Amino acid sequence: MGMLNKTTILLYLVRALVMLVAIPFHEAAHAWVSYKLGDNTAKEAGRLSLNPMAHFDLLGALCMVFVGVGWAKPVPTNPRRFKNPKLGMALSASAGPIANILLAFVSMLLYKVIYYFTPDTVAWGFVLFFLLNMTRLNIMLAVFNLLPVPPLDGSRLMTVFLPQRTYFKIMQYEQYIMMGMFLLLIAGVLDTPLAFLNNVLWNFMMWSTSFVDKLFLTAMHSITVLA
Repeated sequence: MGMLNKTTILLYLVRALVMLVAIPFHEAAHAWVSYKLGDNTAKEAGRLSLNPMAHFDLLGALCMVFVGVGWAKPVPTNPRRFKNPKLGMALSASAGPIANILLAFVSMLLYKVIYYFTPDTVAWGFVLFFLLNMTRLNIMLAVFNLLPVPPLDGSRLMTVFLPQRTYFKIMQYEQYIMMGMFLLLIAGVLDTPLAFLNNVLWNFMMWSTSFVDKLFLTAMHSITVLA
């Protein structure tokens, strides 16, 4: 039981460290894309920053550590400052999940390099555990945030496909829709579709970094031949 407690504590510690990287990158990506598209609202609010405290939300942080999926303070945007409001909102919204996918890719890449080409020590083992969780949690964040449910990023992407009047009518019920989604999460109704999407993205990460596996096998073959 003691070992289980230590493992759980380590997992929570690593999730907290991952949160300090994943959440700021996600939120700063929203702010950066908005700024580049002409809306400096987030920049003026201090959200164009990788400082975790600029984006900190207590409940979202606790969920990230203890559940594995969390959130930060919403990044403010003013669609009227975009040249094309619909496209601007969609691009700004997609920036966060894309940032998480890029972080997952880099983490998986580093994981494989370290796994294959470093000695088996406790220190490197912790680094591998961190990178594995960095990959997993960033994938989960990307998938979760792409759900077309207000106020998640996926709901902002709906601006491209829905008439403006319909979109804003839906957004009037944002709080109720979000509460309904969390009830579905707690009930486990969304477990299967979310797990499927997470696995799809995980398999993509494995495939896109498979050149590292091939490089290691080639190196091992060369060593064997030389020996």
